[in-house]
Amino acid sequence: MIPLKNNETFKNLKQTWKYVKKNKKLLIIYIIGSLLLSVIGAVTPILAAQALLKISNNLLDQLIYIAIAIFVVEVFRNIVRYVDQKYYQKLFVKTLFLLKNDVSKTVLKFETKVIDTNSSGVFIDRITNDTEEIAGTIANVGSNITDIITNIGILIAVLIVNKYIFIFFVVAMVILFWFKKSRMKQWFETKKEYHRLNEINTGLVTELIRGLRDIKVLNASKNVTKIVNKKLTESTDKMYETNRKFHTYRLYAGSVQDFVDLAFIFLAIFLTKNAMLSTTSFVILYMYRSKIYSLLDSVSRLMENIKVFNVSATRVYALLDSENYPQETFGNKHLAKIKGDFEFKNVAFGYNENRLIIKDLSFKIKANTTTAFVGKSGSGKTTIFSLLTKLYHINEGEILIDGVNIDELDEESIRSNITIITQTPYIFNFSIKENLRIVNEKAKDEEIIKACKQACLHDFIMSLPNKYDTLIGEGGVMLSGGERQRLAIARALLRKSEIILFDEATSSLDNETQKEIQKAINNIKGVYTVLIIAHRLSTVVDSERIIVIDQGEIVGDGTHKELYKENKIYRNLYEKELRDENGEERS
Repeated sequence: MIPLKNNETFKNLKQTWKYVKKNKKLLIIYIIGSLLLSVIGAVTPILAAQALLKISNNLLDQLIYIAIAIFVVEVFRNIVRYVDQKYYQKLFVKTLFLLKNDVSKTVLKFETKVIDTNSSGVFIDRITNDTEEIAGTIANVGSNITDIITNIGILIAVLIVNKYIFIFFVVAMVILFWFKKSRMKQWFETKKEYHRLNEINTGLVTELIRGLRDIKVLNASKNVTKIVNKKLTESTDKMYETNRKFHTYRLYAGSVQDFVDLAFIFLAIFLTKNAMLSTTSFVILYMYRSKIYSLLDSVSRLMENIKVFNVSATRVYALLDSENYPQETFGNKHLAKIKGDFEFKNVAFGYNENRLIIKDLSFKIKANTTTAFVGKSGSGKTTIFSLLTKLYHINEGEILIDGVNIDELDEESIRSNITIITQTPYIFNFSIKENLRIVNEKAKDEEIIKACKQACLHDFIMSLPNKYDTLIGEGGVMLSGGERQRLAIARALLRKSEIILFDEATSSLDNETQKEIQKAINNIKGVYTVLIIAHRLSTVVDSERIIVIDQGEIVGDGTHKELYKENKIYRNLYEKELRDENGEERS
């Protein structure tokens, strides 16, 4: 009865048990409460039948005792139900927390290519919706099994009372079960497709919110709305189809059950008239009738819960499966503090096997020096930074930090000692001070101020009404591009990472702001290993070393004067920039 195709259910339950077993006490209390409720459920029909008999025989004095007994049982049921639900909620919330926490931590460990090739909806929908399905189902399954056991006891009681009614109920349950099972299969196939579409739409809505400002500026609201409406309509139609099938199934199932009820009454009347069933037994069996149906409903709910569980668990545990979603791998060697030397030795890399971005690349960088990488767009400059921080695995060669292959180093040694500052650094919707402390929660106010002074940001912060406690909005919308850049530089200084990478950090800034950023970079020269990817060559002419990259290969290496004199590619890039700037000035 329980779907065990390819041991899928057993495998999913086994993976879920590791989260539930941490709250075994809650589960045991919940199951005990469910058992008590089931026993009470078995007793109440007997008391109700007795009450009806007392009324029909005008034994009103005796009815008082029955009424008091029913009252006591019902009060006890309410208390047990309250306690049971209390522990169910605790079990649900704690299991859900463990699930979401584990999946969230796993997603953070995914290889970068996994994030590149999947919609954000794949992760968001599974972390939010599917984990709730798992936590809810695992708590409900215990109740389903308890109900089944209790109601099987009631079915045995029916056998003791009258074997003909017992046979009737068994046949009726087989018919109803077959009917429900066939309908359920169709419903869940539709539900799985709805899950898939909803996953896509979750990603779409996420992208919509993130790109809201650009959509407005591009005046693309109408076109984007059409695309969103089309996608949402698909999932809405599938949800409607799922619900329609479910309600149609309930309509048919309810009608069949009504027919079984009618047949039961006819059979019981026939047996009573022929002295094969007493009036008292008739009343008791009539009161038990709903419990017999509850047995079937419990089995159906168990199957339904297992199917829902399997759909969600398969999707969630696929994220934890390193074969489907490979995770980053690091070595075991730890360097508490690196000097900042690193080297690329015959490195080759491509985002796919058919096209290499980096080809046999070799160079050395000395600690506490400033080196710039220049070249046309797409030449591989940013890829070098991604490889240095091990966001991607190289195809060939090796990358060394302080003489150690980065594949041998643990995550802390690499990520804690290298900071990348991009064109659009992510700023959280916190205060300035909180944004700085996310990289160093123990940073003292004096350290924060010192870092901001080095980043040429302190004077601006002091001009704000709430100074360092000023909230700066989601993505730092209250700050200009240059202010966000300088805040990112201050964060890097607070991290005290030895290598700081600037990935075209000044490309989208005006000349005045660019000077402020350049001043901040000059403040850290000689103290940190600084690497700069430059869109504007004018920002790196004073660098100790400039490396020219073209189609993934080094085609020039030297100072600005040396390269301008000897390297045709560099000279063309520099002169083109001068022409563009002069053209802008004349216009």
